[in-house]
Amino acid sequence: MFNRLTKIGEAFAYLGLGYISYLFVAGRLDLHFSLACTLLSALWLALTAREMNTLLRTYFDVLSRLKVRLPLTFGLILSGLALFAGWPGLLKLSPNLVLPGVAVLEICGWLYVYVNYKRTSARYRQQGHGPLPKGAWVNPDWQALQVGDLILTSGRMANRLHETVGHGEVVVEVDGQMKTLSSYMEHGTSVSVLKDVTENNLKGGHYIALRLVQPLSDAQKAIIPSLLTIMLGQTEQWKKDVRERRQAFYKRFHVPAFLQKLVDKKAPITGYDWFGLFTGRLATDHWTCIGACLELLHRIGVRTNDYGTGVLGLGTGVLDPIMPVRFLSDKAFRLLTEEDARAFQNQKGKQG
Repeated sequence: MFNRLTKIGEAFAYLGLGYISYLFVAGRLDLHFSLACTLLSALWLALTAREMNTLLRTYFDVLSRLKVRLPLTFGLILSGLALFAGWPGLLKLSPNLVLPGVAVLEICGWLYVYVNYKRTSARYRQQGHGPLPKGAWVNPDWQALQVGDLILTSGRMANRLHETVGHGEVVVEVDGQMKTLSSYMEHGTSVSVLKDVTENNLKGGHYIALRLVQPLSDAQKAIIPSLLTIMLGQTEQWKKDVRERRQAFYKRFHVPAFLQKLVDKKAPITGYDWFGLFTGRLATDHWTCIGACLELLHRIGVRTNDYGTGVLGLGTGVLDPIMPVRFLSDKAFRLLTEEDARAFQNQKGKQG
């Protein structure tokens, strides 16, 4: 609840400052120019400083980077304008130096933000379309993965989001074979062979893995196969229900056969949660890729960050898509690193 209330407050703060900034740019803010510049820059600086730790911790998220870059650029321009407007007073040593003095302090504050931002960026490297922490184990051996590990892969969604990863799968074990659970746009919720998933991603991209900080118990691992059967059955039932409703609609409104075929071709019922893809909604019987992973983890008792809280954090599940890259900041997981790779190779060498 606290996290949701915090998100609501942050969202309204950004919306409010955005609206005031719009009034300033449009010339509709009834304040003296220098005062408006100084005040706006100070407010943006205060909000950015308030969010700085979180924004830098989630540097890999394009939204976090924008929430630093845009206010930084706008704030420096505003403080620069306020200083420039008060420059004659500075030359004449006028006693009215309050606003220029505040502008100088703001510029120092923004430069401090910039230095911290650059220090944080130095701890990342470009991987695909986005930054990835240095030292991450890229493309870990599938034999090094464990039940409960979350695999984040590149691909078309990562390209569209301009992120390093854009798809998620969770590692499971079924009948002694290592597999993964996910949901695909083409055929909805499905279980795949782990080795095939990793090899396919090596052909045209990359993947990373996150491991649960608190390992799964034997009891949790034991119920996973049954939960997979239930989840797959739920998706099939949802697909059946949607098909029946669609056919009933066709029949009721006498939709021509050619139009029915067109709709079925352009909007096939695959079991993928398209609405959840764009809104961040977490459904109970059909999912996006990361939604399926979260559903399984939550059903076995794993606690993660809150996802799918929706716009303004009001629980609406609207305009708040769950981007896989955000799991890099989830305290329930840790990123597999090059140290894990060396440990795996050493263990493999001893066994060999």
